[in-house]
Amino acid sequence: MSILRTIAMFVYLFGYMIVHYGVLRRAERALAAGDMDTVEQIINKHIPHWSRGILKVTGARLVVEGQENIPKDGPCVFVGNHRSYYDIPLLLASLDKPHGILAKEELEKIPLLNRWMKLLGCVFVQRDDLRASVRALNDATAIVESGKSFVIFPEGTRYKGEEGGAGEFKAGAFRIAVKTGAPVVPVAITGARALFENNGNLCHPGSVHIKVLPPIRTAGMSKAEQKQLPDAHRQPKRIIRHGIRPKAGHRNDNNQQRMHKFRFDRRLPQDQAADRAER
Repeated sequence: MSILRTIAMFVYLFGYMIVHYGVLRRAERALAAGDMDTVEQIINKHIPHWSRGILKVTGARLVVEGQENIPKDGPCVFVGNHRSYYDIPLLLASLDKPHGILAKEELEKIPLLNRWMKLLGCVFVQRDDLRASVRALNDATAIVESGKSFVIFPEGTRYKGEEGGAGEFKAGAFRIAVKTGAPVVPVAITGARALFENNGNLCHPGSVHIKVLPPIRTAGMSKAEQKQLPDAHRQPKRIIRHGIRPKAGHRNDNNQQRMHKFRFDRRLPQDQAADRAER
């Protein structure tokens, strides 16, 4: 059954893009003509529909919590933990609308998919080329500066450890947010790896929980605070780890309580230490 689901997923994934090739061409012509309203209408209609179709065909059930935490007064930088190939369609289907994503360069080589991703405003990055990575981050910064939100998986690759964990977060996403003054919105994804990777890279039905957590404000950061970025960028990781649901039967109520009490502390480390000493 898993093999049949996997075949159905690939048939649907590329079949949708083939059937709607005319729509893709219309969007590309609109983009070339500067008609961004038409481009956005097509993207907002077809990309979530395509993403939800992938989940439906493969038996993935999606639960989304916390959409009210997405800022409505300007762009933001979504920061999510990266567990599975499913993470991209999951976020395209679950956020307020589809947003550009910082994606690995291999995806740029996939026919049709690469053209839809470029329409969406995705930026492709060569992870083993420092200069290319810097250019990609600059391109992503320009997108946020233009007023559009952006999605980054700061781990840079899929985390293969136990559910509830996360890999090392790079500081790039936080630097983009600070430079543009956009808030960081952590997104915790739970259960995605069980849909594919944990099943021998075959599609398997299951439930995924996505929790959009409260935004971290970056506007008005001082120069001194910006220098603390190597430490500050770990804040979204800690928030996400508290937001990830534990496995069934392993619920940790203390972790849940800490998650609700957590607040982003933008003070300098010496001020935090002084405050703890007074207490």
